Amino acid sequence: MSQQADAHVTTEFLQSFTDAWNRHDIDGLMSFMTDDCVFEAVGGPEACGTRHEGRDAVRKAFAQAWTSFPDAHWGDGRHFVAGDRGVSEWTFSGTAADGSRVVANGCDVFTFRNGKIAVKNAFRKARPPIPAVKR
Repeated sequence: MSQQADAHVTTEFLQSFTDAWNRHDIDGLMSFMTDDCVFEAVGGPEACGTRHEGRDAVRKAFAQAWTSFPDAHWGDGRHFVAGDRGVSEWTFSGTAADGSRVVANGCDVFTFRNGKIAVKNAFRKARPPIPAVKR
């Protein structure tokens, strides 16, 4: 891909993408993605995690985050854009069905095309879950 700057992609664009994650807004998220988008998840059997290709597969994988962690939140966002690439750093927090919590830093490395996200490659620190509080 070229290193041409994409005038439509700014740090505000990336913050809006994060805001859609925090609203749990799947339609909003998908409006940022190209038709042939790719999502490389934080975990999975491949070196890249699990690779999801195409709008339907990416949509399903994105929605799974809220199924796994109904209170999922990406806070402390920091973003930068350089040509057709960008990065968002964040702190993920969420509670799993068993009550355990995840709080870990991570980042997304993006590739942009025509003002949208073509590739979202996610990374998150492999921190053990915080056990559920027993009452």
